[in-house]
Amino acid sequence: MRLRTRLSALMVFAACLAGCGSDGQPAAAPAAPQSVQQPAPVPAPTDLELAAAAAKPRYVFPVRAKNVSFHKTHAGYPATDIFAACGKPILATTSGVVLEVSRVDRYVPGKPAGPNNGGKFVSILGDDGVRYYGSHLSKVQAGIKKGVRVKAGQVIGKLGKTGNSSGVCHLHYGISPPCKKTGDWKVRRGVVWPAKYLTSWRKGGQKSPVAAVTAWKKKHNCKA
Repeated sequence: MRLRTRLSALMVFAACLAGCGSDGQPAAAPAAPQSVQQPAPVPAPTDLELAAAAAKPRYVFPVRAKNVSFHKTHAGYPATDIFAACGKPILATTSGVVLEVSRVDRYVPGKPAGPNNGGKFVSILGDDGVRYYGSHLSKVQAGIKKGVRVKAGQVIGKLGKTGNSSGVCHLHYGISPPCKKTGDWKVRRGVVWPAKYLTSWRKGGQKSPVAAVTAWKKKHNCKA
């Protein structure tokens, strides 16, 4: 009889351990697991998107100087004169390939306007398909020659007053389509007004002249 009573007590104790809470009350059923909503996966960029991002040009203001100014207009044709102290670094506007270089000032005062008016100069075909021309340099940087690849912001020369500069240190700056690439000095010197692009680049903006240059070429067929 005692053995039967002890066995009954043990069975009740075991049942309580399995189904009762710490206070002897029946344990609550475990809460059903709640699903956690995962964020939608971000699709990986396509090869075309990666190529477009890599090809996007970067533009920089072409003169590195604290005190610098430029005109919104220019006598005779669309271009800009950028004024700063002699010797200030001249930079590649954007990445591209050098088209033409003049390391010698061949300008003769009194001669009619011609290809030597710019004195020492550098012309670059940007990766965006636009030609960027800077002249009146005092010096062309070593290693800058036809066919050499340059990067946006790379020093390509020093600001000066060679050529037909009226004896004032400044950078003559022209934007144009490449057309013949070399020798077409009337186009090379500038066909699109640069001031609004220079204003953007000086503030760190990235305004592109591609559309304006493309429109000019379509309208004028490279005849300046």
